[in-house]
Amino acid sequence: MNVSEDLLNTTSADKPVAPTSIPRLELINISKSYNSLKANDSINLKVKPGQIHAILGENGAGKSTLMKIIYGATKADTGQIVWNGKEVRIDSPAMARKLGIGMVYQHFSLFETLTVVENISLGLDDKIDLAELSKKIIEVSEQYGLPVDPRREVYSLSVGERQRVEIIRCLLQSPSLIILDEPTSVLTPQAVQQLFKTLRQLSAQGVSILYISHKLHEIKDLCDEATILRNGRVTGNVDPREQSTSDLARLMIGRELPTYVRSDYAGEQTALFQVEHLDYLSDDPFGVSLKDINLEVKTGEIIGIAGISGNGQAELLSLLSGETTGKTGKISLQGRDISNLKAGERRNLGLGFVPEERLGRGAVPNMSLSQNALLTAFRHGLTKLGLIDFAKTRQFAEQCIAKFSVKASGADAEARSLSGGNLQKFIVGREILQHPKFLIVSQPTWGVDVGASMFIRQTLIDLSRQGVAILVISEELEELFEISDRICVLASGELSQSIVTRETNAEQIGLLMSGIHREQHTEKKDPQAPSAHV
Repeated sequence: MNVSEDLLNTTSADKPVAPTSIPRLELINISKSYNSLKANDSINLKVKPGQIHAILGENGAGKSTLMKIIYGATKADTGQIVWNGKEVRIDSPAMARKLGIGMVYQHFSLFETLTVVENISLGLDDKIDLAELSKKIIEVSEQYGLPVDPRREVYSLSVGERQRVEIIRCLLQSPSLIILDEPTSVLTPQAVQQLFKTLRQLSAQGVSILYISHKLHEIKDLCDEATILRNGRVTGNVDPREQSTSDLARLMIGRELPTYVRSDYAGEQTALFQVEHLDYLSDDPFGVSLKDINLEVKTGEIIGIAGISGNGQAELLSLLSGETTGKTGKISLQGRDISNLKAGERRNLGLGFVPEERLGRGAVPNMSLSQNALLTAFRHGLTKLGLIDFAKTRQFAEQCIAKFSVKASGADAEARSLSGGNLQKFIVGREILQHPKFLIVSQPTWGVDVGASMFIRQTLIDLSRQGVAILVISEELEELFEISDRICVLASGELSQSIVTRETNAEQIGLLMSGIHREQHTEKKDPQAPSAHV
């Protein structure tokens, strides 16, 4: 597939393609099994030219497997794929791209030590001079509102910035059908709207889009049609614009959504975790330095930190968890100075940590759930005299699977075999079963379906009401407003004062996220109001 100059220079003046009765893509009785698990069961699907078609379903419903079959990354056991009226056999992603099918995965496929332009170059079938490709990347990123520097090395990028690279790489291939798997998970509301504008523009040009998202309001706003999967089977096909979000959720999970139960903490609140005048000068030319970070998290409360991706979240998490040392300032846990303690030593004192990257940092993909449980929970009776107690390790993993409703074949299942939401529930559960005194959670429900999201959020609320202090870093404002007692904003490496959640709104937090009026807000804030500053 050649890199299309037409796409690289697309303008809003492009005319819509005339509709046709022949589907762009048709799936007929597609089935796929993994041992005893039937991931896809006789699935039929039609996608029209220029249609934005949503695929809805819980984590583990079979969505990702089906998309991999379309993209050639997985082969169906039975069934037919019809492309523009002709039956085809898609044996590889390269063949899919040759047909005109592009895909943006939920989990990124980027080489950490290569630059953005080098990574994108590897995904193009025709080789282009890197300098020229860099110019094209900048043009496309600016046109589509997805800013990224082609010179940066991927390891230095935040999750949100990596998502932009994946989307740009797909757009550069000029596909006739684009598969997007949770493309807005780490984008700001403004970036989401810009992406939607781009997708509508592509749709008007006749490009078909298969759109997977757990954000039901996005489905209603963007999509023309929605196919619902449950337990690997198609259970419905609707026009999402004619359904309420509650109706869509009910169709997706097959039951009524639970409601949040939230009460005030009944115990006495004391400062459990404190950060005082923390400064950090990043030696990465593309990193973010932190300036005079002050934070206090009390027993029985959840503090939320909002912010646009790439404003210092990765650096702050690394410093708080103990993965990085070498800074000025003081970090205390239960009154003890832990500033110079490493990550393992902080865990020994009761600090739990859920990173934003599930595969790679939260769990080792090719290791079993039992082995992944051992990685952080070994200090809780899973070893004796330096030897692994395999029975207790398995028991711990099985307890985590059962208590946190993880859909997996058992404790021996590899982490990579789980859907994103189920792996997230396992990682969160693994930390909670260790009874932390202070828990740091980054992007707790990124790419997680509505049912699992509510479960995880309720779990964090319940844990905090047991006296655990919790710090949540999330780019989902809705999430922070639902679970946080106070909210701070991290912008350009500076942390704002905290605001009691019920005394603010998304607009005010959005202004702080953009860096506008932050100083004015600090000056006008009531000095008696609760604050993140010590």
